[in-house]
Amino acid sequence: MAKEQQPCWSDVLKRRIANSQKDERSEEEKKSEETELFTKYYTEWKGGNDKDKSYKNIPRFYYRLPAEDEVLLQKLREESRAVFLQRKSRELLDNEELQNLWFLLDKHQVPPVSGDEAMISYEAYLLVGERAGPKCKKFFTARVYAKLLHSDPYGRISIMQFFNYVMRKVWLHQTRIGLSLYDVAGQGYLRESDLENYILELIPTLPQLDGLEKSFYSFYVCTAVRKFFFFLDPLRTGKIKIQDILACSFLDDLLELRDEELSKESQESNWFSAPSALRVYGQYLNLDKDHNGMLSKEELSRYGTATLTPVFLDRVFQEYLTYDGEMDYKTYLDFVLALENRKEPAALQYIFKLLDMENLGHLNVFSLNYFFRVSAEHQHSHKHTLMGFTNKKYMFSMLGIHTSFFMRYTRTQVYT
Repeated sequence: MAKEQQPCWSDVLKRRIANSQKDERSEEEKKSEETELFTKYYTEWKGGNDKDKSYKNIPRFYYRLPAEDEVLLQKLREESRAVFLQRKSRELLDNEELQNLWFLLDKHQVPPVSGDEAMISYEAYLLVGERAGPKCKKFFTARVYAKLLHSDPYGRISIMQFFNYVMRKVWLHQTRIGLSLYDVAGQGYLRESDLENYILELIPTLPQLDGLEKSFYSFYVCTAVRKFFFFLDPLRTGKIKIQDILACSFLDDLLELRDEELSKESQESNWFSAPSALRVYGQYLNLDKDHNGMLSKEELSRYGTATLTPVFLDRVFQEYLTYDGEMDYKTYLDFVLALENRKEPAALQYIFKLLDMENLGHLNVFSLNYFFRVSAEHQHSHKHTLMGFTNKKYMFSMLGIHTSFFMRYTRTQVYT
Protein backbone atom coordinates (compact mmCIF):
# COMPACT_ATOMS: atom_id res chain seq x y z
CA MET A 1 0.00 0.00 0.00
CA ALA A 2 1.38 3.28 -1.06
CA LYS A 3 2.08 5.78 1.76
CA GLU A 4 -0.41 8.66 1.84
CA GLN A 5 1.12 12.01 1.19
CA GLN A 6 0.77 14.44 4.17
CA PRO A 7 -0.53 17.98 3.30
CA CYS A 8 1.92 20.81 3.63
CA TRP A 9 1.70 22.82 6.87
CA SER A 10 1.10 26.02 4.93
CA ASP A 11 -1.99 24.51 3.30
CA VAL A 12 -3.34 23.46 6.69
CA LEU A 13 -2.81 26.99 8.06
CA LYS A 14 -4.54 28.55 5.05
CA ARG A 15 -7.57 26.26 5.45
CA ARG A 16 -7.75 27.01 9.20
CA ILE A 17 -7.63 30.78 8.59
CA ALA A 18 -10.25 30.47 5.89
CA ASN A 19 -12.59 28.45 8.13
CA SER A 20 -12.13 30.74 11.19
CA GLN A 21 -14.64 33.54 11.76
CA LYS A 22 -13.47 36.94 10.65
CA ASP A 23 -12.74 39.39 13.54
CA GLU A 24 -14.88 42.44 12.81
CA ARG A 25 -13.64 44.55 15.77
CA SER A 26 -11.99 47.92 15.17
CA GLU A 27 -8.33 48.58 15.84
CA GLU A 28 -9.19 50.70 18.92
CA GLU A 29 -11.22 47.83 20.44
CA LYS A 30 -8.42 45.37 19.80
CA LYS A 31 -5.87 47.72 21.34
CA SER A 32 -8.09 48.29 24.36
CA GLU A 33 -8.50 44.55 24.93
CA GLU A 34 -4.77 44.04 24.53
CA THR A 35 -4.00 46.74 27.12
CA GLU A 36 -6.56 45.31 29.53
CA LEU A 37 -5.16 41.78 29.25
CA PHE A 38 -1.60 43.01 29.60
CA THR A 39 -2.48 44.97 32.77
CA LYS A 40 -4.32 41.97 34.21
CA TYR A 41 -1.55 39.44 33.59
CA TYR A 42 1.23 41.83 34.59
CA THR A 43 -0.51 42.66 37.89
CA GLU A 44 -1.03 38.99 38.66
CA TRP A 45 2.60 38.25 37.83
CA LYS A 46 3.80 41.04 40.16
CA GLY A 47 1.41 39.96 42.90
CA GLY A 48 -0.40 43.29 43.00
CA ASN A 49 -3.97 42.12 43.55
CA ASP A 50 -3.81 42.69 47.31
CA LYS A 51 -2.22 46.11 46.83
CA ASP A 52 -5.03 47.20 44.53
CA LYS A 53 -7.55 46.43 47.27
CA SER A 54 -5.67 48.58 49.77
CA TYR A 55 -5.34 51.43 47.30
CA LYS A 56 -9.12 51.61 47.00
CA ASN A 57 -9.34 52.60 50.68
CA ILE A 58 -7.03 55.63 50.27
CA PRO A 59 -9.06 58.81 49.66
CA ARG A 60 -8.18 61.08 46.80
CA PHE A 61 -5.86 63.85 47.97
CA TYR A 62 -4.78 65.58 44.75
CA TYR A 63 -7.06 67.56 42.50
CA ARG A 64 -5.62 69.10 39.38
CA LEU A 65 -6.27 72.79 38.91
CA PRO A 66 -8.08 73.62 35.67
CA ALA A 67 -5.88 74.95 32.88
CA GLU A 68 -6.29 78.44 31.44
CA ASP A 69 -8.13 77.15 28.38
CA GLU A 70 -10.61 75.13 30.50
CA VAL A 71 -13.00 78.04 30.95
CA LEU A 72 -15.98 76.00 32.08
CA LEU A 73 -14.01 74.22 34.81
CA GLN A 74 -12.57 77.51 36.03
CA LYS A 75 -16.05 79.09 36.24
CA LEU A 76 -17.37 76.04 38.07
CA ARG A 77 -14.51 76.20 40.56
CA GLU A 78 -14.97 79.94 41.18
CA GLU A 79 -18.70 79.49 41.71
CA SER A 80 -18.25 76.57 44.09
CA ARG A 81 -15.69 78.54 46.12
CA ALA A 82 -18.04 81.53 46.31
CA VAL A 83 -20.87 79.29 47.55
CA PHE A 84 -18.54 77.69 50.10
CA LEU A 85 -17.39 81.07 51.44
CA GLN A 86 -20.98 82.30 51.65
CA ARG A 87 -21.91 79.24 53.68
CA LYS A 88 -18.97 79.82 56.01
CA SER A 89 -19.98 83.47 56.37
CA ARG A 90 -23.52 82.50 57.39
CA GLU A 91 -22.08 80.28 60.13
CA LEU A 92 -20.55 83.32 61.86
CA LEU A 93 -22.28 85.32 64.58
CA ASP A 94 -23.88 88.57 63.40
CA ASN A 95 -24.27 91.73 65.50
CA GLU A 96 -27.67 90.76 66.87
CA GLU A 97 -26.43 87.34 67.95
CA LEU A 98 -23.37 88.88 69.61
CA GLN A 99 -25.60 91.28 71.53
CA ASN A 100 -27.77 88.37 72.64
CA LEU A 101 -24.67 86.47 73.79
CA TRP A 102 -23.51 89.44 75.85
CA PHE A 103 -26.98 89.75 77.42
CA LEU A 104 -26.95 86.05 78.42
CA LEU A 105 -23.42 86.27 79.86
CA ASP A 106 -24.29 89.35 81.88
CA LYS A 107 -27.49 87.72 83.13
CA HIS A 108 -25.64 84.61 84.38
CA GLN A 109 -22.69 86.31 86.08
CA VAL A 110 -21.68 84.78 89.40
CA PRO A 111 -20.80 87.01 92.40
CA PRO A 112 -18.60 88.27 93.90
CA VAL A 113 -17.22 90.74 91.34
CA SER A 114 -13.45 90.49 90.88
CA GLY A 115 -12.25 94.08 90.83
CA ASP A 116 -14.34 95.76 88.15
CA GLU A 117 -14.92 92.60 86.08
CA ALA A 118 -18.01 90.41 86.14
CA MET A 119 -17.23 86.71 86.46
CA ILE A 120 -18.95 83.48 85.44
CA SER A 121 -18.60 79.94 86.78
CA TYR A 122 -18.23 76.79 84.68
CA GLU A 123 -21.79 75.65 85.44
CA ALA A 124 -23.26 78.99 84.36
CA TYR A 125 -20.90 79.00 81.38
CA LEU A 126 -22.35 75.68 80.14
CA LEU A 127 -25.89 76.94 80.75
CA VAL A 128 -25.26 80.02 78.59
CA GLY A 129 -23.82 77.76 75.90
CA GLU A 130 -27.06 75.76 75.77
CA ARG A 131 -29.19 78.90 75.47
CA ALA A 132 -26.98 80.89 73.09
CA GLY A 133 -27.79 78.80 70.02
CA PRO A 134 -25.96 76.34 67.74
CA LYS A 135 -23.59 78.97 66.28
CA CYS A 136 -22.07 79.59 69.73
CA LYS A 137 -21.61 75.93 70.62
CA LYS A 138 -17.98 75.82 69.47
CA PHE A 139 -17.03 78.59 71.93
CA PHE A 140 -18.46 76.86 75.01
CA THR A 141 -15.98 74.04 75.51
CA ALA A 142 -13.84 72.97 78.44
CA ARG A 143 -10.71 73.82 76.45
CA VAL A 144 -11.76 77.44 75.88
CA TYR A 145 -12.75 77.79 79.55
CA ALA A 146 -9.37 76.42 80.67
CA LYS A 147 -7.52 78.87 78.40
CA LEU A 148 -9.26 81.82 80.04
CA LEU A 149 -9.01 80.50 83.60
CA HIS A 150 -6.34 82.34 85.56
CA SER A 151 -6.06 82.88 89.30
CA ASP A 152 -9.67 83.34 90.40
CA PRO A 153 -10.10 81.60 93.81
CA TYR A 154 -13.59 80.43 92.83
CA GLY A 155 -12.54 78.91 89.51
CA ARG A 156 -14.38 81.51 87.41
CA ILE A 157 -13.44 83.36 84.23
CA SER A 158 -13.95 86.98 83.23
CA ILE A 159 -17.06 87.60 81.14
CA MET A 160 -15.33 90.45 79.31
CA GLN A 161 -12.29 88.33 78.46
CA PHE A 162 -14.49 85.54 77.12
CA PHE A 163 -16.60 87.93 75.05
CA ASN A 164 -13.46 89.55 73.62
CA TYR A 165 -12.21 86.06 72.74
CA VAL A 166 -15.44 85.36 70.84
CA MET A 167 -15.28 88.74 69.09
CA ARG A 168 -11.68 88.14 68.07
CA LYS A 169 -12.49 84.70 66.68
CA VAL A 170 -15.44 86.06 64.68
CA TRP A 171 -13.30 88.90 63.34
CA LEU A 172 -10.53 86.50 62.27
CA HIS A 173 -12.98 84.26 60.41
CA GLN A 174 -14.65 87.26 58.76
CA THR A 175 -11.28 88.63 57.67
CA ARG A 176 -10.14 85.26 56.37
CA ILE A 177 -13.29 84.91 54.31
CA GLY A 178 -12.82 88.45 53.00
CA LEU A 179 -9.21 87.74 52.00
CA SER A 180 -10.15 84.39 50.47
CA LEU A 181 -12.47 86.18 48.06
CA TYR A 182 -9.35 87.67 46.47
CA ASP A 183 -7.52 84.33 46.34
CA VAL A 184 -7.95 83.69 42.62
CA ALA A 185 -6.09 80.36 42.65
CA GLY A 186 -7.99 79.15 45.73
CA GLN A 187 -4.82 77.71 47.31
CA GLY A 188 -4.73 79.79 50.50
CA TYR A 189 -2.24 82.32 49.08
CA LEU A 190 -2.49 85.91 47.91
CA ARG A 191 -0.36 87.11 45.04
CA GLU A 192 0.83 90.71 44.91
CA SER A 193 -1.96 91.70 42.52
CA ASP A 194 -4.56 90.00 44.76
CA LEU A 195 -3.43 91.93 47.84
CA GLU A 196 -3.31 95.15 45.82
CA ASN A 197 -6.96 94.67 44.83
CA TYR A 198 -7.91 93.95 48.45
CA ILE A 199 -6.26 97.11 49.81
CA LEU A 200 -7.52 99.27 46.94
CA GLU A 201 -11.12 98.28 47.69
CA LEU A 202 -10.48 98.70 51.43
CA ILE A 203 -9.39 102.36 51.15
CA PRO A 204 -12.94 103.87 51.01
CA THR A 205 -13.79 102.11 54.31
CA LEU A 206 -10.87 103.72 56.20
CA PRO A 207 -11.79 107.22 57.45
CA GLN A 208 -8.15 108.11 58.14
CA LEU A 209 -7.45 107.88 54.39
CA ASP A 210 -10.29 110.17 53.31
CA GLY A 211 -7.84 112.98 52.61
CA LEU A 212 -5.84 111.00 50.05
CA GLU A 213 -6.25 112.04 46.44
CA LYS A 214 -7.28 109.29 44.06
CA SER A 215 -4.20 109.96 41.95
CA PHE A 216 -2.10 108.83 44.93
CA TYR A 217 -4.04 105.58 45.46
CA SER A 218 -1.69 103.48 43.31
CA PHE A 219 1.37 104.71 45.24
CA TYR A 220 -0.36 104.17 48.57
CA VAL A 221 -1.34 100.61 47.62
CA CYS A 222 2.23 99.88 46.50
CA THR A 223 3.57 101.28 49.81
CA ALA A 224 1.16 99.17 51.87
CA VAL A 225 1.62 95.94 49.91
CA ARG A 226 5.43 96.10 50.07
CA LYS A 227 5.40 95.85 53.86
CA PHE A 228 3.39 92.63 53.71
CA PHE A 229 5.63 91.06 51.09
CA PHE A 230 8.94 92.29 52.53
CA PHE A 231 8.29 90.65 55.90
CA LEU A 232 6.01 87.72 54.99
CA ASP A 233 7.64 86.55 51.75
CA PRO A 234 11.35 86.17 52.65
CA LEU A 235 11.99 83.73 49.78
CA ARG A 236 10.47 86.18 47.28
CA THR A 237 8.00 83.64 45.86
CA GLY A 238 5.54 86.37 44.91
CA LYS A 239 2.77 85.07 47.19
CA ILE A 240 2.03 84.96 50.92
CA LYS A 241 -0.20 82.70 52.98
CA ILE A 242 -3.51 84.10 54.16
CA GLN A 243 -2.76 82.49 57.53
CA ASP A 244 0.47 84.51 57.79
CA ILE A 245 -1.42 87.72 57.04
CA LEU A 246 -3.88 86.96 59.82
CA ALA A 247 -1.15 85.96 62.28
CA CYS A 248 0.92 89.13 61.91
CA SER A 249 -0.04 92.56 63.24
CA PHE A 250 0.06 94.36 59.88
CA LEU A 251 -3.63 93.88 59.15
CA ASP A 252 -4.48 95.22 62.63
CA ASP A 253 -2.39 98.32 61.87
CA LEU A 254 -4.14 98.77 58.54
CA LEU A 255 -7.64 98.35 59.98
CA GLU A 256 -6.72 100.69 62.84
CA LEU A 257 -7.26 103.47 60.30
CA ARG A 258 -11.00 102.92 60.72
CA ASP A 259 -10.74 104.82 64.00
CA GLU A 260 -11.76 108.39 63.26
CA GLU A 261 -10.16 109.62 66.50
CA LEU A 262 -6.75 108.04 65.95
CA SER A 263 -4.06 110.17 67.60
CA LYS A 264 -1.36 111.95 65.62
CA GLU A 265 1.36 109.93 67.34
CA SER A 266 -0.34 106.66 66.34
CA GLN A 267 -0.63 107.83 62.75
CA GLU A 268 3.03 108.75 62.54
CA SER A 269 4.13 105.36 63.89
CA ASN A 270 1.72 103.44 61.61
CA TRP A 271 3.31 102.54 58.26
CA PHE A 272 -0.14 102.38 56.61
CA SER A 273 -1.32 105.84 57.67
CA ALA A 274 -1.61 108.69 55.18
CA PRO A 275 1.15 110.81 56.83
CA SER A 276 3.57 107.85 56.79
CA ALA A 277 2.86 106.98 53.15
CA LEU A 278 3.20 110.62 52.09
CA ARG A 279 6.45 110.92 54.05
CA VAL A 280 8.04 107.91 52.33
CA TYR A 281 6.86 108.95 48.88
CA GLY A 282 7.90 112.57 49.51
CA GLN A 283 11.43 111.40 50.42
CA TYR A 284 11.54 109.43 47.19
CA LEU A 285 10.54 112.48 45.14
CA ASN A 286 13.09 114.68 46.92
CA LEU A 287 15.87 112.20 46.14
CA ASP A 288 14.84 112.01 42.47
CA LYS A 289 16.65 115.14 41.32
CA ASP A 290 16.32 114.48 37.58
CA HIS A 291 12.58 113.69 37.95
CA ASN A 292 12.68 110.55 35.84
CA GLY A 293 10.80 108.48 38.42
CA MET A 294 13.90 106.42 39.32
CA LEU A 295 16.83 106.78 41.69
CA SER A 296 20.42 106.53 40.58
CA LYS A 297 23.25 105.53 42.90
CA GLU A 298 24.23 109.17 43.35
CA GLU A 299 20.66 110.20 44.18
CA LEU A 300 20.24 107.40 46.73
CA SER A 301 23.49 108.43 48.43
CA ARG A 302 21.62 111.45 49.87
CA TYR A 303 19.20 109.17 51.76
CA GLY A 304 18.83 109.99 55.46
CA THR A 305 21.86 111.90 56.72
CA ALA A 306 23.83 111.20 53.51
CA THR A 307 26.26 108.87 55.30
CA LEU A 308 25.83 105.79 53.12
CA THR A 309 29.23 104.63 51.91
CA PRO A 310 29.90 104.05 48.20
CA VAL A 311 30.66 100.35 48.73
CA PHE A 312 27.35 99.83 50.50
CA LEU A 313 25.47 101.56 47.69
CA ASP A 314 27.35 99.45 45.14
CA ARG A 315 26.19 96.30 46.91
CA VAL A 316 22.57 97.52 47.02
CA PHE A 317 22.54 98.08 43.28
CA GLN A 318 24.31 94.76 42.66
CA GLU A 319 22.03 92.57 44.76
CA TYR A 320 18.58 94.07 44.29
CA LEU A 321 16.44 94.71 41.25
CA THR A 322 17.31 97.81 39.24
CA TYR A 323 16.44 99.04 35.75
CA ASP A 324 19.39 100.26 33.69
CA GLY A 325 21.29 100.95 36.88
CA GLU A 326 18.46 102.86 38.59
CA MET A 327 16.09 101.92 41.40
CA ASP A 328 12.30 102.12 41.13
CA TYR A 329 9.86 102.95 43.94
CA LYS A 330 9.11 99.34 44.83
CA THR A 331 12.79 98.46 45.32
CA TYR A 332 13.24 101.71 47.25
CA LEU A 333 10.47 100.65 49.65
CA ASP A 334 12.34 97.42 50.44
CA PHE A 335 15.44 99.49 51.09
CA VAL A 336 13.57 101.81 53.49
CA LEU A 337 11.84 98.94 55.30
CA ALA A 338 15.18 97.21 55.86
CA LEU A 339 16.89 100.29 57.30
CA GLU A 340 13.91 101.36 59.45
CA ASN A 341 13.36 97.87 60.93
CA ARG A 342 16.93 96.68 61.50
CA LYS A 343 16.06 94.31 64.34
CA GLU A 344 13.56 92.30 62.27
CA PRO A 345 14.70 89.01 60.66
CA ALA A 346 13.67 90.12 57.16
CA ALA A 347 15.73 93.31 57.50
CA LEU A 348 18.71 91.35 58.85
CA GLN A 349 18.47 89.02 55.89
CA TYR A 350 18.34 91.98 53.50
CA ILE A 351 21.45 93.65 54.98
CA PHE A 352 23.36 90.42 55.56
CA LYS A 353 23.02 89.63 51.87
CA LEU A 354 24.74 92.93 51.11
CA LEU A 355 27.62 92.17 53.46
CA ASP A 356 28.03 88.60 52.20
CA MET A 357 29.83 89.62 49.03
CA GLU A 358 30.76 86.07 47.94
CA ASN A 359 27.35 84.50 48.73
CA LEU A 360 28.90 82.13 51.26
CA GLY A 361 26.12 82.29 53.83
CA HIS A 362 28.54 83.73 56.39
CA LEU A 363 30.85 86.71 56.78
CA ASN A 364 34.52 86.04 56.18
CA VAL A 365 37.58 88.19 56.86
CA PHE A 366 37.67 89.54 53.31
CA SER A 367 34.10 90.89 53.45
CA LEU A 368 34.56 92.45 56.87
CA ASN A 369 37.88 94.00 55.93
CA TYR A 370 36.39 95.35 52.71
CA PHE A 371 33.59 97.20 54.50
CA PHE A 372 35.58 98.31 57.53
CA ARG A 373 38.43 99.88 55.59
CA VAL A 374 35.97 102.06 53.71
CA SER A 375 34.12 102.76 56.95
CA ALA A 376 37.30 103.90 58.67
CA GLU A 377 38.11 106.25 55.78
CA HIS A 378 34.54 107.52 55.74
CA GLN A 379 34.71 108.31 59.46
CA HIS A 380 37.11 111.15 58.96
CA SER A 381 34.53 113.17 57.05
CA HIS A 382 31.36 111.95 58.82
CA LYS A 383 30.38 111.43 62.42
CA HIS A 384 28.74 108.11 61.60
CA THR A 385 29.93 104.78 60.36
CA LEU A 386 28.91 102.25 57.78
CA MET A 387 25.31 102.40 56.51
CA GLY A 388 24.46 105.34 58.73
CA PHE A 389 24.65 103.21 61.89
CA THR A 390 25.61 105.06 65.07
CA ASN A 391 28.55 102.82 65.86
CA LYS A 392 30.33 99.61 65.02
CA LYS A 393 28.93 97.74 68.00
CA TYR A 394 25.32 98.37 66.98
CA MET A 395 25.98 97.14 63.48
CA PHE A 396 27.13 93.71 64.64
CA SER A 397 24.62 93.37 67.45
CA MET A 398 22.04 93.90 64.73
CA LEU A 399 23.57 91.05 62.76
CA GLY A 400 23.28 88.75 65.77
CA ILE A 401 27.05 88.63 66.40
CA HIS A 402 28.37 88.89 69.94
CA THR A 403 29.81 92.41 70.15
CA SER A 404 32.75 91.82 72.49
CA PHE A 405 33.93 88.83 70.48
CA PHE A 406 33.60 90.66 67.21
CA MET A 407 35.41 93.79 68.37
CA ARG A 408 38.28 91.61 69.61
CA TYR A 409 38.23 89.62 66.36
CA THR A 410 38.37 92.71 64.16
CA ARG A 411 41.26 94.23 66.15
CA THR A 412 43.37 91.10 65.93
CA GLN A 413 42.65 89.87 62.42
CA VAL A 414 40.76 92.23 60.13
CA TYR A 415 43.17 95.13 60.34
CA THR A 416 46.32 93.00 60.33
